[in-house]
Amino acid sequence: MVPSVRFRFAHAGDLDAMMVLEQQSETAAHWSRAQYEAMLSKGDPQAPERSAWVAEVPGEPPGILGCLIAHKIDAEWELENIVVSGSARRRGIGTRLLDAFIEHVRAEDGSAIFLEVRESNQPARSLYRKASFEEIGVRQGYYSAPRENAVAYRRLIS
Repeated sequence: MVPSVRFRFAHAGDLDAMMVLEQQSETAAHWSRAQYEAMLSKGDPQAPERSAWVAEVPGEPPGILGCLIAHKIDAEWELENIVVSGSARRRGIGTRLLDAFIEHVRAEDGSAIFLEVRESNQPARSLYRKASFEEIGVRQGYYSAPRENAVAYRRLIS
């Protein structure tokens, strides 16, 4: 557990660090720089409402220990990506980042969070089960490179 971790909304200055984190993780969703820039700029009112959060230890390298990206659709959210740096894994960062996101959804009167995860990604699936997500189905062949099923999860917010 890292006690001095702070969770906050991401901003454009976090872009490079967020991209490094996701590129270092095999299981993360891999986005282009343009996709990250569009999400962090929020300049297009027609663009989907996406938000990103980061976990950091203020004033200490590497700075950002994890990030989470989610997409809001009415009162529901889709968790699109959650990544924790290799050096910070198994220290509670992912759990605390996910908890901070769930509290944000609750504060925004969100009704549910949905996500898909690779069937083989047991650490992520364990994290979601611990956070009270329910398995709601399997999407056959959802992922490519390598081709793999996705397990869909849902958490109702009360």
